[in-house]
Amino acid sequence: MKVLVTGSAGHLGEALARTLKNLQYEVVGLDILPSPFTTHVGSIVNRDFVKRCMEGVQTVFHAATLHKPHVATHSRQDFIDTNITGTLNLLEESLAAGVKRFIFTSTTSVFGDALVPPLGSPAAWITEAVTPVPKNIYGVTKAAAEDLCQLFFRNHGLACIVLRTSRFFPEEDDHKDVRETYADANLKVNEYLSRRVDIEDAVSAHLAAAERAEQIGFGKYIISATTPFLPGDLTALRTDAPSVLARLFPDYLKVYAWLGWQMFPGIDRVYVNENARQELGWAPRYDFRYILQRLQSGEGVRSPMAKLIGAKGYHAEGFPEGPYPVR
Repeated sequence: MKVLVTGSAGHLGEALARTLKNLQYEVVGLDILPSPFTTHVGSIVNRDFVKRCMEGVQTVFHAATLHKPHVATHSRQDFIDTNITGTLNLLEESLAAGVKRFIFTSTTSVFGDALVPPLGSPAAWITEAVTPVPKNIYGVTKAAAEDLCQLFFRNHGLACIVLRTSRFFPEEDDHKDVRETYADANLKVNEYLSRRVDIEDAVSAHLAAAERAEQIGFGKYIISATTPFLPGDLTALRTDAPSVLARLFPDYLKVYAWLGWQMFPGIDRVYVNENARQELGWAPRYDFRYILQRLQSGEGVRSPMAKLIGAKGYHAEGFPEGPYPVR
């Protein structure tokens, strides 16, 4: 089967291309940058280029995007061009080429200001039922691209699955105070409780979505590690996360003390992946419990795929205030 992967030089795009090639798919890799997994160098903003890449393709995995780290370095028009017009070009040419299924990589950033509840409130329980309130041009354009996918399913019958992925990047956190408070591995392991997914699990979610796409037709799914928390934990989580963790994982304190790590004092949101597990048949592996077991046995935190791909960064230049500027 012939498949197209956009953003093939990027973190998720490379992981998808590697996995699909290993599964004996014919992979068309599209990116603005050359890479070992890019077969066609060009922009999704160029519809003629997209058309040339689409011949014979049956499944599109659309991972190319301008990300949140680009908000301070790119114009709002750049985001509209890439994230909205680029997605529209891919959808139009998918329809013209007879593509069977379109898997769109979105982001939990579309939820925006809905993610942080008011002070004094419990942590937010984030499911697909939460109404997005985008807080920057990144979230606005990704939400609009999601709506384009729904439009092409409703009006043209193109099976489209939207995957709202949580954090899977290996780069350091962009907030200086967070970097100074937590070791990088400590921070990322903490995030597996509520807002992070391993790259291998992100890839398996995309493959599961492609498998079920024609049966489902259209759907939006949160892709994040399976949280150990329940709605009844949300009040305590907001103000005293360590006590909740000590109850659920009594051995975590010993592991963290040995590593010199610390838990977040409070957690403000929890991403819930139940719909993706139930409807897509997705079985994520890397959650806090599994990673704690790896730490106890002396294994590393990162999956083999995460180690293989490494960090790619978002910009060619460096910034004194962090891995990317914040606006």
